[in-house]
Amino acid sequence: MLGFAPLTIAGAPAALPSALALSATPLARLGTLDIAVVAIYFAMVIWIGFHLKGQSNTSEEFFMAGREMTAWIAGLSFVSANMGSLELMGWAGSAYQYGILATHWYWIGAIPAMLFLGLVMMPFYYVSKTHSVPGYLDLRYDGRARSVAAVAFATEMILMSGVNMFAMAVVMKVVLGWDINFSIIVSSVAVALYVGLGGLRSAIFNEVLQFVLIWGGALLVPILGMVQAGGWYGLQRKIMSNLHNDSYFHLWRDTGHFSANPMGVHWTGIVFGLGFVISFGYWTTDFLVVQRVLAAHNLRAARLAPIIGSFFKMAVPFIVILPGLLGLVLLQNPDGSRRQLVGEDVTAACTANAAGVPTDASACSAAMEKTNLTPEFQQKVLNGAPGAELHTYNQALPLMMVRYLGPGLLGLGITALIAGFMSGMAGNVSAFSTVWTYDIYKPLINKKANDSHYVMVGRLSIVAGVIVSIGAAYLVQQFHGIMDYVQALFSVFVAPLLAAILFGMFWSKATRLAGFLGLLLGILFSAGLFVWVKLVPSALAIVALSPDAKPMAENVFRALWAFLFASVIIVGVSLVTKPRPVKELDGLVYGATVLPKEETVAFYMREWFWAVAVVVIFAILNIMFW
Repeated sequence: MLGFAPLTIAGAPAALPSALALSATPLARLGTLDIAVVAIYFAMVIWIGFHLKGQSNTSEEFFMAGREMTAWIAGLSFVSANMGSLELMGWAGSAYQYGILATHWYWIGAIPAMLFLGLVMMPFYYVSKTHSVPGYLDLRYDGRARSVAAVAFATEMILMSGVNMFAMAVVMKVVLGWDINFSIIVSSVAVALYVGLGGLRSAIFNEVLQFVLIWGGALLVPILGMVQAGGWYGLQRKIMSNLHNDSYFHLWRDTGHFSANPMGVHWTGIVFGLGFVISFGYWTTDFLVVQRVLAAHNLRAARLAPIIGSFFKMAVPFIVILPGLLGLVLLQNPDGSRRQLVGEDVTAACTANAAGVPTDASACSAAMEKTNLTPEFQQKVLNGAPGAELHTYNQALPLMMVRYLGPGLLGLGITALIAGFMSGMAGNVSAFSTVWTYDIYKPLINKKANDSHYVMVGRLSIVAGVIVSIGAAYLVQQFHGIMDYVQALFSVFVAPLLAAILFGMFWSKATRLAGFLGLLLGILFSAGLFVWVKLVPSALAIVALSPDAKPMAENVFRALWAFLFASVIIVGVSLVTKPRPVKELDGLVYGATVLPKEETVAFYMREWFWAVAVVVIFAILNIMFW
């Protein structure tokens, strides 16, 4: 996803000490067949990199895959690049915590924006032949706007790559007992090899492979879980019996007030903050995903790719959200009682010593009293009794995998998780390489080098990016709640960028200075809101418009205010500064551009036909789960 997972992932980082202490006994051990499956996967991704090295010699081939991808390959890569650790682990845990409300981040938080990208925005990105979204800002505004966007985006990509790397290492520690250093080094070397050798082409082909593995490895869990739960209605009955709350099954019904749903969010925040600002900001301006579509072989393929991807995006909740819901009733403790997962704050408070006893029993007891854990289980935790380990919401998916997948299949499931993590890492690193080379190095450091030099810089920047990502992964260990800052960085960046892109693309009077100031001041404004709430927690009620709001509501409303602030700056400055002549905006602004004519094809091959199909399915799903 969107990358809008809960603020910590896979057993922390916010609770790293407890994640490591409480996972001294791994949840599972891989057999010979399982290890073989994992080893074959690593061998395949590295082989793909070596195999495609000869097709990545020019900058167009290395950074844009030669613009030769079909609509299907670009579309699958478009979705797969988003299926990193936050996607797989974070939202399964979010579904355990919030129920089907988490699906908003897949449906209204993705589908409208993906269709808008394909039908409306891709002609401008593709026709301008830009290598990056900051590159479009340079063409539409000037180098100042590009530099601000490029630096912010490159920083975001490196931090996100590090978090993906660290998330995988912690999951492997929790599930299998693997050494964290081993997991980080192996995954980073593999990514550096196949992306450094084959560039974007290698990343795309591996993302398609990873897409297949993720579906093949993760789909077994919801299928087997639904069989045991007695189907959808059986699952509903069991959750009602255990939790006495049917809010877990409704997307919209309980969003009329902040206090009526477990996420503490209002429908206005979902529609305008998530459905518009965050969603459109990510899917239409974040170069990590847009880069995949720009690699399509022609304009029609570029427009079809996000639409093809939207079909699969609507289906992802079946392998991510559904396991979280199933975990509410099917996860069991060793004694057969229902296992209840907890938040990272509880695992942090209950950090255990070598004897398995919490180092601060009073803090641990106080934290657990706020949960639904039974008094008997709480006492086992305080006594360090065997089988009383605490697991976080974000461990729901690996716990379900361990429960349902046997020899060979468990290896496939673990490979699916590794593929998801590496997909996120590779996407971030390849996007960083392109932005660094084309939007920072070339315009600001060396403008006159030859093409082979920029390919060399791209390869070196991948290695450097991986090394810095490793540092970021270890940096996560030093800060509690580092995901707070990564998520804040993301939301801080996309909202002002969306304003700059939309006004630049649809309003010919938006000026160079307006684009630069709107982007820069919008980022500073959004960052200021984030810091304000961190320093003054009561400010959350102001930012999110209600004392009943929760952190997830703050995220969506902060993005909305940042977008509006940047929009006001862009409009205000444009009205008092001189716009560019319309003739200079050909290929950059609607109304000033003659779009290329596409060959006539049958109606079932047109992007509008499939977009309508997506809209119909999207509407049906929202009505079904209202």
